Amino acid sequence: MFEFTQSNEKELLFQVAQGNEFAFRQLFSVYHQRLGVHILRITHSAELAEEVVQDVFMKIWMTRETLTGVDNFKAYLFVISKNHALNCLRKVAREQMQLKKLEETRIVPFNAEVQETDHYYNLIDEAIDQLPPQQQKVYLMSRHNRLKYHEIADELELSRETVKKYLQIATSSIKDYVHEHMEAIALVMALIHFFIFFKK
Repeated sequence: MFEFTQSNEKELLFQVAQGNEFAFRQLFSVYHQRLGVHILRITHSAELAEEVVQDVFMKIWMTRETLTGVDNFKAYLFVISKNHALNCLRKVAREQMQLKKLEETRIVPFNAEVQETDHYYNLIDEAIDQLPPQQQKVYLMSRHNRLKYHEIADELELSRETVKKYLQIATSSIKDYVHEHMEAIALVMALIHFFIFFKK
């Protein structure tokens, strides 16, 4: 397995900063396990630790240009991962508190079949109003008019796949908006596995 030395660490970070995917794989290979152990001690949750490690390496890749200014990568990595882990723990605590409040007040979560509060419906209306025009049309035609994908596609002169995609994006946007403003359960972000960068 590749190991850092003082002489090659800077060079490897430089290569990653230039978008070298092989160098990034080496970086991940060296640090992902030890970082996972470090985060596990903080979170006491293997699932959350894995999530944090993936998030951190995703951030490193997405902001790779900044790596040329890092003098001690291990210290840098462990600091940002600890901060992210603590943020995740705070988020989990907030979600648990909100769930408890929802149970106590019998406020129905977003994905329940029965919605009973005016505030909830107002937030949905606000979220729909903020959608891009085409997404808004597709969403209303599907959810309010109960039209099928092919019917919407024909009326708006779009492909069926485009209609499906618009509906998925609109639904996700509405959920995000409602959850954010109700301070309720945060949506689970889909974790992008690292090796997606390496697929051709």
